[in-house]
Amino acid sequence: MNAFWSSLLWFLAGAVVAAIVTFFVTKKYFEKQLKEHPPVNEKMIRAMFMQMGRKPSEAQIRQVMKSMKM
Repeated sequence: MNAFWSSLLWFLAGAVVAAIVTFFVTKKYFEKQLKEHPPVNEKMIRAMFMQMGRKPSEAQIRQVMKSMKM
């Protein structure tokens, strides 16, 4: 019975270490992706409106930003 508890303890320790390593690797990857592909900002929305041949008002830009945050 002692071998069972010992192996269970080693399994749980390994699972905790794997979870911690996975967390930090995933966090690093996510930060790298955000740096390479930043989220949409007001400048990008303005450029998109201009490409469509429209001059956007500030209210339109705020409305688009608000709809994207939902």
